[in-house]
Amino acid sequence: MDRTVPKGAAILLDFIGDTEAPKGYGTIYGNNQGKLGRPITSMTLGDIIDAQPAWSKAFRSSATGRYQFMRATLQDLSRELGLLGTQVFNAGFQDRLAYHLLKRRGYEAFMSGAISRTEFGKRLAQEWASFPVLAAIKGGSRPVSRGQSFYAGDGLNKSLVKPETVEAVLDRVKAAESAPITPAPVEPATPQPTPEQPAKPQSLFAILAGLFVRLFKKV
Repeated sequence: MDRTVPKGAAILLDFIGDTEAPKGYGTIYGNNQGKLGRPITSMTLGDIIDAQPAWSKAFRSSATGRYQFMRATLQDLSRELGLLGTQVFNAGFQDRLAYHLLKRRGYEAFMSGAISRTEFGKRLAQEWASFPVLAAIKGGSRPVSRGQSFYAGDGLNKSLVKPETVEAVLDRVKAAESAPITPAPVEPATPQPTPEQPAKPQSLFAILAGLFVRLFKKV
């Protein structure tokens, strides 16, 4: 996971990626990446966008990468973020794009409590078709029940995970961001031995005085 992605968002993105594309960042829809001439993680964003119409025709969808970006989504992100299309479509770049999608769908509002878990779950289901809605709503083409994909009925998409699982993950996400940071224990400093002070040399007067005292005692 890219280091710029916050801890809670990283938990959620890992869950999304494992659900959408268990085989990782090099995946295209239907696990057809083996039919390509080269890995998509070595292609640029512009290469990906240019190739997606052919993939959509051949494989029924343009969904690409660990987070299954649709062509329209990548085009929107390119315009919104001012991307030139020269960025390599590697793991870190995909993570950063996906985190931006989370923010577009209300990640920060969910974390602050401005929207509910159910509302954020619906927005995630609108972005990732394998996710279920967490309450009955009007879906993309028809009314859908809790646990169904937002796009149920389109003949292409269905939910791949239970709503209870999504709710548990979202609870973990919020807990991870709100957990206090525990400072690392500080080792007590080892006391350093105090160096012994060398004895001051006696003055000639002190030596003579000592001799006089000893001679006086003998008399």
